[in-house]
Amino acid sequence: MPTIFDGHNDCLTRLYPPGAPARGNFLERGQDGHLDLPRAREAGLAGGLFAIFIEENRHPGDEQAFLQSRSDRFPLMDPPLDPARALQETLEVAGRLFEIERESGGAVRLVRGIEDLQWCLDHGVFAAVMHLEGAEALDPDLRRMEFLLGAGVRSLGLTWSRPNAFGTGVPFGFPGSPDTGPGLTLAGRRLVRECNRLGMMLDLAHLNEQGFWDVARISQAPLVVSHSAAHALCPSCRNLTDRQLEAIRDSDGVVGLNFCVSDLRSDGRRDPDTPLEVLARHAEYLAERMGPRHLALGSDFDGALIPREIGDVTGLPRVIQALEKAGFQGEDLQAVCQGNWVRVLGESWRPRSGS
Repeated sequence: MPTIFDGHNDCLTRLYPPGAPARGNFLERGQDGHLDLPRAREAGLAGGLFAIFIEENRHPGDEQAFLQSRSDRFPLMDPPLDPARALQETLEVAGRLFEIERESGGAVRLVRGIEDLQWCLDHGVFAAVMHLEGAEALDPDLRRMEFLLGAGVRSLGLTWSRPNAFGTGVPFGFPGSPDTGPGLTLAGRRLVRECNRLGMMLDLAHLNEQGFWDVARISQAPLVVSHSAAHALCPSCRNLTDRQLEAIRDSDGVVGLNFCVSDLRSDGRRDPDTPLEVLARHAEYLAERMGPRHLALGSDFDGALIPREIGDVTGLPRVIQALEKAGFQGEDLQAVCQGNWVRVLGESWRPRSGS
């Protein structure tokens, strides 16, 4: 079975909520949630993008309460987040990722460049890429950008499902269109250019359609959506239209296929008994529209209700089996599992002068 690099997880939010005691240890095998290092090793997961996500409202309690808190907001848009608190809590959670690296004894590495990533993949070291899910920790003048880059951030989501100083996210709505509001602000357009200049990957997951097209017009880097699915098969606001998929293909970008059942099912239901064939149909559709070079995995482990057949990260071999049954084989399967993320990360991390 090919090793896997995953485009999105919310493990840090689950285990290390800001301002609260840790709910577990990433380095130890746990019984709750979807992801930790021992289970990742068992599943053949070689690394992924670790989201730093700051919630507007605290949702203490067990994993089910955390996941349910998101569904309870359907179809509402979250309010804007306080930027001062966002920065404070972002730095706190980022510190936890550094602790994981230090305490792992060399088993986990915080990846800062494509050479780092390839070395980890070649030597069996778990590769963690620091990702901000929403740009609220940034100031509109972008004076914090180079600091955060120096601190290890290598991937930036412009929005989560709420407005901020840079753009507007899509609400959690079904059925609905991703065309839900205005495009990027002036600060948002500057942010796109600055990410290009510094070699910071831009993630368009959770961004509304007008914002997506603004990025497509401005950015010189591949268009990347870390965790989403096909709107034609599931008309969730979070999913991508055929026209968006074609733009991602034409930019040589990538879509990480989300495992969230309500973004996969044609009826939008939160049903954990959703069969893996539903996920595989999205994979087939995305590959047909874009080509297998532009499809990857973006599980949303620890941030979504996923099929019971997957269960947690140890179910990844069953995902691979479903992809094989759907016709993904050989080099195409390797690319979907790992190679496409490696290619796009390397290209996105290349600074572009004059952008």
